[in-house]
Amino acid sequence: MAEPRRVVIAAFPGVELLDVTGPAEVFSIASRLLGTGTPGYRVEVAARAAGELATSGGIRLVADLALEEVRGRVDTLLVAGAMDLSAGRVSAVVDPFVAGWLVGAGPRARRVAGLCAGAHLLAAAGMLDGSKATTHWLTADQLASEHPRIDVDPDPIFIRVGRVWTCAGVTAVLDLALAMVAEDHGQALALETARAMVMYVKRPGGQSQFSVPLSLQAPVDDRIDGLRLWMQDHLAEELPVPVLAERLHLSVRHFSRLFRRRTGRTPADYLEAVRLEAARRLLEESDRGLADIAAGTGLGSVETLHRAFRTRLRTTPAEYRRRFRSPDVVAPGAD
Repeated sequence: MAEPRRVVIAAFPGVELLDVTGPAEVFSIASRLLGTGTPGYRVEVAARAAGELATSGGIRLVADLALEEVRGRVDTLLVAGAMDLSAGRVSAVVDPFVAGWLVGAGPRARRVAGLCAGAHLLAAAGMLDGSKATTHWLTADQLASEHPRIDVDPDPIFIRVGRVWTCAGVTAVLDLALAMVAEDHGQALALETARAMVMYVKRPGGQSQFSVPLSLQAPVDDRIDGLRLWMQDHLAEELPVPVLAERLHLSVRHFSRLFRRRTGRTPADYLEAVRLEAARRLLEESDRGLADIAAGTGLGSVETLHRAFRTRLRTTPAEYRRRFRSPDVVAPGAD
């Protein structure tokens, strides 16, 4: 019988625990579901030195071997990441030893993935130049500014370009690992693995990694934050800028300036993004028709709904629903 696929997870002190244990669990469960007749996966954790390895949460892992001891064929090389949350800001940690090791080791693996902030390590090794990539949305700006040759997209939960994969933060590592299982052994095993892990659904890579309102992280007593929460509950209503300004007892000019400074978006752009996000959820989770969704989210018409999807997501509502609809939702009739 053929040997199991060798998966090496490159780690370093302070690594995010789930970046290591999440994919390892996916590959382990998939292997057990395959049974003894079909080769599954063999997972190894490698660090600068074999032995105990502290993680960001204080829990210790055990590295099976040193990075320099990784020899022979590697099917899948996963590069875990870490984020520095000190000093009131978030930045990706780039371990220089791992980044240097990747320059030689990365090209030898059949496929390589940067997990969460691990994408920054691939970038430091020159493996993402001229390519599209994603990472945790909190460090996406850092990745783009430090590596201008990379086309950074902070929205998808994972991106694959040839043999190189990158993924968003935290639990997105599970989705990436499941996608790899699907590539190796088919969708049926990936879905069975997801069910065994009590995951709601195996999410495709194009699905968004964060919500528009949550991405702003506003203080709970912020006036703009209170308005955004109100907008979320009144999407189906007409919400022109004068109406929004009046709710805060501000002039239109002052309100627009304050809103943009607070959110980085104009009120109209923010409102369309939130409405589009609501439409995406309804396409994923309901069987409502396109006209009903357009009206219920405030986008107005099916034509406007189509235009928003084409402009912002480069797809159509019907195609989005086909790709991302929950398996528990009965497919609606053609719109």
